[in-house]
Amino acid sequence: MNRTPADIKAVSLSLVGFAALWWIAAWLGDDPAVLPDPAEVWQIFLKETASGVLPHHFTATLLRVAAAFLLALGIGIVLGIAMGANARVNRWLSTWVVLLLNIPALVVIVLCYLWIGLNEVAAITAVALNKTAMVAVSLREGMHALDPKVRDMAQVFRMAPLTRLRYIILPQLWPYFAASVRNGLAIIWKIVLVVEFLGRSNGIGFQIHLYFQLFETGYVLAYALSFVAFMLLLEVTLISTIETRATRWRLGTAARKS
Repeated sequence: MNRTPADIKAVSLSLVGFAALWWIAAWLGDDPAVLPDPAEVWQIFLKETASGVLPHHFTATLLRVAAAFLLALGIGIVLGIAMGANARVNRWLSTWVVLLLNIPALVVIVLCYLWIGLNEVAAITAVALNKTAMVAVSLREGMHALDPKVRDMAQVFRMAPLTRLRYIILPQLWPYFAASVRNGLAIIWKIVLVVEFLGRSNGIGFQIHLYFQLFETGYVLAYALSFVAFMLLLEVTLISTIETRATRWRLGTAARKS
């Protein structure tokens, strides 16, 4: 998606405003041990990047986020479509979904570590379980919101199941899929940090735990903001593009009606 100059200007001004507020807060506090200014955190970031330590832990977190995200998205989409298409399946699985939605993420993480062990399988499983139910609910609501007229048209023309899925169901589910992608990435990486904080020996969360114990606020901010910056970059490039393409058919329909 080509971002307009107005979009770029808005994002730039927002970031400048954030940095200005941070600088003012650091100046008023006048205690670098509690809140260092942006320049000091930037220097820490450059030093940790040059040494290779930050890229190492960043990559570990990114791989966990990607694995948990793909697992949760894949299972959640299948469950959501099945629950939305079949009332009996929905009755059987809705209780499980509600249960997963209401169990605190911390409890799921601790139980996975106790049952599976302090390993990567437990870490990724814990994160995926916390997100799968959210994806399933979103896709189920998308199935319930399908246009009945389009569904009836597909039945009249006797479309094959795969053809109906490709040309009727999936285009209408794209906005719900895009919302699941955006919310999923935002939530999963935060849960991954908790997983690393509690039981891994690398990753952004592990480093935050280390520097929390040393009361090194600047290092905590440098590591945390490195991944925040990456997620912001992902938002303004990939996710925005997916969302625009997901809703393009609606814009075309509205234009034809007008």
